[in-house]
Amino acid sequence: FILVGEGENAGSKMVRPLLRLQRYFRRKPVRFFTFILVYLMAGSLVFLHAGFMSDTTARGRDSGGAGDGAGNRVLGGHGLVPGNIRMLTKRHGPSWPKLDDNTSSWNRALKGRSSKDTEEGCAKYIGCYMDDTQRRALRGASFFDYRKMTIFRCQDNCAERGYLYAGLEFGAECYCGHKIQAPSASERECSMECKGERSNVCGGANRLSVYRLELSQESARRYGSAIFKGCFRRPDNVTLALPITTIIPNMSVENCVDLCTEQELSLAVLAGKHCLCGYPTPHFALHDREDEELCQRRCPGEEFESCGTEEYFIVYQTQAQDNRCMDRRFLPGRSKQLVALASFPGAGNTWARHLIELATGFYTGSYYFDGSLYNKGFKGERDHWKSGRTICIKTHESGRKEIEAFDAAILVMRNPYKALMAEFNRKYGGHIGFASQAHWKGREWPEFVKNYAPWWASHTLDWLSFGKRVHVVHFEELKKDLFVQLKNIVLFLGLEVSEDRLLCVEGQKDGNFKRSGLRKLEYDPYTAEMRATIDDLIITVDHTLKQRKLSGVPEDYQRR
Repeated sequence: FILVGEGENAGSKMVRPLLRLQRYFRRKPVRFFTFILVYLMAGSLVFLHAGFMSDTTARGRDSGGAGDGAGNRVLGGHGLVPGNIRMLTKRHGPSWPKLDDNTSSWNRALKGRSSKDTEEGCAKYIGCYMDDTQRRALRGASFFDYRKMTIFRCQDNCAERGYLYAGLEFGAECYCGHKIQAPSASERECSMECKGERSNVCGGANRLSVYRLELSQESARRYGSAIFKGCFRRPDNVTLALPITTIIPNMSVENCVDLCTEQELSLAVLAGKHCLCGYPTPHFALHDREDEELCQRRCPGEEFESCGTEEYFIVYQTQAQDNRCMDRRFLPGRSKQLVALASFPGAGNTWARHLIELATGFYTGSYYFDGSLYNKGFKGERDHWKSGRTICIKTHESGRKEIEAFDAAILVMRNPYKALMAEFNRKYGGHIGFASQAHWKGREWPEFVKNYAPWWASHTLDWLSFGKRVHVVHFEELKKDLFVQLKNIVLFLGLEVSEDRLLCVEGQKDGNFKRSGLRKLEYDPYTAEMRATIDDLIITVDHTLKQRKLSGVPEDYQRR
């Protein structure tokens, strides 16, 4: 530095500390970079803190001051003060404002809906109820998702199955039922955030946030929460087939369904003034339906309903869960063979796993690891695929080396037009979600078909060529004749068939792994060029199946 003028001495005094600092960092460059790093981190923390405080303030304003245009406060979640119950995780952020007594319970159903949507929506909040693991408040179907549970998802699953109530517990558990069989609890006790929707509340520890569902008219074959199964001939041994019989003078469908549901039996059978309850069994399997006209006799208690006759029974499936096929476990000993459950993506592998686990009572494994499937109850998902503790192993692999690693295989095939769309939905919307219109109409869909359609064919051809022992199952035939197809799968796995267990599976075949079908495309996404390519692939696969003395592809594989 060169200093001139009268302030030379003063200037020298100011510069000397800077020179010493420069020499210090020049001797120790690591210290210099450390200083710069600490400075940048401090600045970042200050910036993040400012952003967090402004976001917290905004959320506090939104939860406290939003309105629905009618003088009511609209809250994103339940707006409950956390109760003094054991929590799984610590609650962060601002405390929940107390819900105004005048706030409409409809406002609590879904975040982000306008007041008009809410009033026309599918659910009305009823309240917080006690629950018991031994005697559930809602005793229908149930499913868990410890990562992505939301209020809407629980309501949607329960409504699709015809239940009147949906309840959420512990932030991640969903229970369905036709009636609430437990006393109410304090609203403060339902204060646990939903795992997939932090702004809303999903019950608490042994506490249910319960909603009453407004069921759509999508199925005329329902009576409230009961599913109409059809008209059936009287079984040879009624006492053995349907153990509980009651005479109801003012017989109606509702009276019989309520009686059998309270007995926790899955079948309500109307035979004139007699109401019979039981399960599907080999004595009354519900496989041979009769003409419904044979059952048309007016109910004594309801003139617009049919109550069957002494020879032809009207049958409804109640919402009581059949537990004969719900127990599952790992194999007691290490399996001597590795059986693949192979399929092209989108061909229904997850659904097939659900059916096989219920039919055999053993967990299935996976060549991969999918945490979302583990959270939904597939406990074999975490096991190494060679552990030998699972009855079969899911795989989408199609290379020779990977195929020859298995001793046998169940090959699940599906119409490529349906499989491609299902896998595209899964890729962009999750296991039971949907791809957006932007994805369908953008360049993603044509590129996807170009890459995946040839794989659909090569996957099947590889397994037929390199598989050591292959049992082919067509997805469409499994849906059409589940009992027979599932029985053949159990036999292929070398297990003893339990017909009672298979009949139980028939009543719970969908599980929680089926898309609702409420968002079907309104147009055909396949171009003429795509169809020509896929049809050629179908012909190739069909020819190869027949060469190996197997049945060809179902007729509906090729589009008409």
